[in-house]
Amino acid sequence: MSELRNSTVKMRGNAITLLGPEIKVGDKAPDFTVHESLNKTLTLGDLSNKVKIFNVVLSIDTPVCDKQTRKFNEEAASLGDDVEIVTFSVDLPFALSRYCGAAGIDKIKTVSDYKELSFGNAYGVLIDEFKLLARAIFVVDKDNIIKYVEYVAEVTEEPNYDSALEAAKNLI
Repeated sequence: MSELRNSTVKMRGNAITLLGPEIKVGDKAPDFTVHESLNKTLTLGDLSNKVKIFNVVLSIDTPVCDKQTRKFNEEAASLGDDVEIVTFSVDLPFALSRYCGAAGIDKIKTVSDYKELSFGNAYGVLIDEFKLLARAIFVVDKDNIIKYVEYVAEVTEEPNYDSALEAAKNLI
């Protein structure tokens, strides 16, 4: 069972409860098991020895989550092969696949935390009230140490792209 955590994160001005620990810069990145497809899982250990940006969204089919995912897909090209970007949501794998095909998302991974809620619980982004993931960005170095964290204070707003991207670039 995950710990309940009072947070300063809100949804449309209303306080929400996040499950799991609050991740901080300097922490070892927690492991997780998410789904690339219904039959294929992905863990932290499966990711390459690169700088990683974990882009966390509530649902890929909403305007802000769509914009956020497209932004990181666009930025991936300028970051080069030394950075891997993964978008996490609880959307089902086939919905993520459909979305990526329709939106031309081809430079980042999109993965689903729908089954075990492993990532949400490990990174403290699981919204207790809705079982969705709160909007957040984590930048992880090649040694799997957290180097940047943003839990977006109002989940209906966009993250600070510039700060997250700068943190990643500083690790290359």
